[in-house]
Amino acid sequence: MGVDFGLPHFDAELEELGLLAQTAGLEPVARLTCKRRAPDAALFVGSGKADEIKLLAQQVGAVEVLFDQALSPAQQRNLERFLGLPVNDRTLLILEIFAQRARSHEGKLQVELAKLQYLSTRLVRRWSHLERQSGGIGMRGGPGETQIELDRRMIGESIKRTKERLVKVKRQRSTQRRQRQRRETFTISLVGYTNAGKSTLFNALVKARTYAADQLFATLDTTTRQLYLGDGAGSGRSVSLSDTVGFIRDLPHGLVDAFEATLQEAVDADLLLHVVDAANPSFPEQIAEVQRVLHEIGAGDIPQILVFNKLDAIDPEKRPLVSVDSYELDGDQVPRVFLSARSGDGLEHLRGLLSERALVAMTPGPDAESRGDDANWAQ
Repeated sequence: MGVDFGLPHFDAELEELGLLAQTAGLEPVARLTCKRRAPDAALFVGSGKADEIKLLAQQVGAVEVLFDQALSPAQQRNLERFLGLPVNDRTLLILEIFAQRARSHEGKLQVELAKLQYLSTRLVRRWSHLERQSGGIGMRGGPGETQIELDRRMIGESIKRTKERLVKVKRQRSTQRRQRQRRETFTISLVGYTNAGKSTLFNALVKARTYAADQLFATLDTTTRQLYLGDGAGSGRSVSLSDTVGFIRDLPHGLVDAFEATLQEAVDADLLLHVVDAANPSFPEQIAEVQRVLHEIGAGDIPQILVFNKLDAIDPEKRPLVSVDSYELDGDQVPRVFLSARSGDGLEHLRGLLSERALVAMTPGPDAESRGDDANWAQ
């Protein structure tokens, strides 16, 4: 179910929500959209549209209703009572996918924290079978409220413990980054919208075997490998390449906060390879969403190269005439390269751009001796 509030990124076909549902192991059986000026405070969609959803769910035999937008705890609870079915929103769907896909200790901790933070605002729905009793002298609430308070305290303690464990993981990553900096390593991070082909490009560049698939959020955990660019790429200095989690529209803020340690790889990178699905007609909106998240995590000013991937999926008559040009990004012209990570077509152009960037970064400038502390650091 999707509600059009007049925003430019509204998915009228609910294609992305359907892909998210399939990635989570669900099978979409019907799709419904409507237009509203603002969300209904009680049911998000209003009683008339709620009746339509209920009737459609009965006709197609649906066992769950998914919304493409985030629902408040009250709206979710009211909809479940009205429809007689479980109701979940885009936020929980993404969290469930992350929970299924996380493999590393860090990734599991981050997902656990995000889910705990999400559920902490929805505890009242978990105990609807317990009556809130009142009456009698000194009676203020009943077993339902007691259970809710107990559960809230337990979740609060779990959130605190998980945050403490994540701090330790973040400290370990920080140590690893400092070691790379002492070795004067030029660092490159792959970023981009989910399913843009980052992991496929990562494998093609470093000959790794990172899991890659044509699905949303195929990779959640950061993977770093050494990338060889040729003898001209630097004087004995190594280049590291990191594959990071993909971004998506309306990424839950809890996940952005929880994945701060993972996304720190992008924040500390010398260069970002912004991978774009060139065959997706919505790529401008996807680029804008990635830029928004990058600015949110403090990586908006890091130099970028735009990699327009999936060239093989574009009709031959629509393919670009040149392999390398420039693209306006946040008011600046940045290099853009067209390629297919799957077939390898155009990879040599990307390697050439990376070699140029690495060589410039690794070569001290002519005025290095006059830069004081900076010159001492370079030595």
